[in-house]
Amino acid sequence: MWNVPIDVLLALGLDPYLTLGLLLAYLIAAALLRRQGAPVARLRRAWRTAVGWLRCGHCRRLSRVGAWMRREPPQSPEWPYGTFLQRLGPPVRAALLGLGVRRQVPAGQILIHEGQRQTHLVLIEEGLTKVTAALPDGRTALLSLRVGGDLVGEMSALNDRPRSATVTACGAARYSVISLARFREFLRANPDAALELAAMVSDRLRWSNRRRIDFSSYPVRIRVARVIAELSRTHGRQAPDGVVIDVRLTQPELASICGASETSVQKILRELRTDGLVDTDYRRMTVRDLPRLQEIGQLDADEC
Repeated sequence: MWNVPIDVLLALGLDPYLTLGLLLAYLIAAALLRRQGAPVARLRRAWRTAVGWLRCGHCRRLSRVGAWMRREPPQSPEWPYGTFLQRLGPPVRAALLGLGVRRQVPAGQILIHEGQRQTHLVLIEEGLTKVTAALPDGRTALLSLRVGGDLVGEMSALNDRPRSATVTACGAARYSVISLARFREFLRANPDAALELAAMVSDRLRWSNRRRIDFSSYPVRIRVARVIAELSRTHGRQAPDGVVIDVRLTQPELASICGASETSVQKILRELRTDGLVDTDYRRMTVRDLPRLQEIGQLDADEC
């Protein structure tokens, strides 16, 4: 009598503890039915019928229940290197993620408008956004990219000045809107987070200063090499075949960051691919030889 219910429960693929509980329930039910005069043979036939339904596909719903019960819990995301969430420890990160009001937006939605006087901060949880600023001649300059784990809007929130740039979702994005009052309370309760915020702002200021110097001092090839090397440091992860930059960056956006024409950047990328320094595809860029790329960009190893 044992093998019939065990066959059914094992076929469902349930958790062992749940299997044991269902088996005990079956034994109790069988004992009650025997006390009421039900023959054991009838129980066996019923279980054999259930096994046949399950194996013939007539019990898919029950099988899906079993699959749902044995699903592993969702894993916490791995935040890209250099982002604000990646800099924080798990308890502090969880506290920050619980501060704001979550929103989801489609591609093209503006999260922050340049020139507006606002004090809230935006914590990007998923998606890619671009930070742009209007130029006097009407064109738009791409200043940087922000990905899941990045905090934006901190400058206006901390110095009470109008927004210095526009932040736009490049694809579907999820983010949290955090009020300044709650963020200040968070920083007072978590001094380490305040230090990481200062380090993040310092890194962004260094990036901005480098770009300003690069535009006036170096030819396009060096500027492209410096930008890619810097992206390797801020948004790269080590892989067996090199440093993978997971941020999707189009050639026009890369050209905007480098302060060069798209045609010039395309030419430089072809040369870097031919030399075996980088690989590019639709979604990412892989730096095959970072030391040589730093050498072309005239960067020291500790600068990147």
